[in-house]
Amino acid sequence: MARYIPPKQSKIGQMIDVVVLLILSIGALYIPLWLGLAGSSKLPLPADNPTWESLGQNEVMVERWNALGFADPASAHDMITARFDYSFTWGALALMVVVIVGYFVMMLRLSEKEYREVIAEKFDGK
Repeated sequence: MARYIPPKQSKIGQMIDVVVLLILSIGALYIPLWLGLAGSSKLPLPADNPTWESLGQNEVMVERWNALGFADPASAHDMITARFDYSFTWGALALMVVVIVGYFVMMLRLSEKEYREVIAEKFDGK
């Protein structure tokens, strides 16, 4: 039986692959931020007259806030009380599952020929 020999790829093909993967990687990280789907959903808790004590800050923390340029509790209030919003929609979750499963199925279908050749080389006749 002939040994499996993977297809050769030219240097220009490798360069195109690298550029496409780089664009996809940066896009996967940047597009959710650009669309407002990630990173900006912090919600500060409202307070009328915040004090350092009501914000849960001790003397050392107050000194650090002052060193960062926050002289009063009101100026640091939004940063201290901001909490991430972890809400989601079932439709978005279902879409994510469909995309991940679809990608997996597509990769298996596109690679089926090579998988079969490698499996045949390794396990046929044993």
